[in-house]
Amino acid sequence: MAKYKAGTGPSRPTSPISVVFTSPLSIMVSLTPLVFAASALAGVLAVPNSEVSKRDPGTLMGRAATPSSTGTSNGFYYSWWTDGGADVTYTNGAAGEYSITWKTGGNFVGGKGWRTGSDRTITYTGTYNPNGNSYLAVYGWTKSPLIEYYIVENFGTYNPSQGGTLKGTVTADGSVYDIYTSERKDAPSISGTASFTQFWSVRRSKRSSGSVTTKAHFDAWATYGMALGTTWDYQIMATEGYFSSGSATITVS
Repeated sequence: MAKYKAGTGPSRPTSPISVVFTSPLSIMVSLTPLVFAASALAGVLAVPNSEVSKRDPGTLMGRAATPSSTGTSNGFYYSWWTDGGADVTYTNGAAGEYSITWKTGGNFVGGKGWRTGSDRTITYTGTYNPNGNSYLAVYGWTKSPLIEYYIVENFGTYNPSQGGTLKGTVTADGSVYDIYTSERKDAPSISGTASFTQFWSVRRSKRSSGSVTTKAHFDAWATYGMALGTTWDYQIMATEGYFSSGSATITVS
């Protein structure tokens, strides 16, 4: 599988497409070569996000994939984006649950959480089984300035700490996390094509269930001069995949 370094990974979501997901899940979670359908009607209201740009699928051939969308599902915000090159299925389940299964080429990222981010503590449980390049992470954006951030809890064959600029470490929730920054230039974002900075905390002791004290990371980032924006955008527990395969079922609360 192809790898990409922290500074060259996908930036996000989504085309404003309304889709209906099968409620009681499926399976899947992954990250930067990662995963990111429709069946019966299941209480999912897809809402267009005018600020989210469509990512160019380039020369990838279209495959069977759940169309990109954002919206609300059973009381939680969800964001789902795919470049159309992966054979991937995203399914919203009950409450904060979602599942993803994927295989072969392309890039995707998706999950459930909140329309507006904050320094909340996020609890998640589930299974995450990547084969190749993928991440399981708290994922979100801020504006003013535009920042894309990851708190990586688990990953596949590629450690996203490679390729970034090491700033330091933070110990939180039972593990040391390595803190990095990386730069994106003229890349897709929630504000259209833009140049922006990525913030990364990468957990050394991988896990697929636990609680993430986001404030510990945000405070540590600030001590290293990594200032998040003054306006919060969405914040989700995401699985991302890139030219890989796998499955994930995650519940966030």
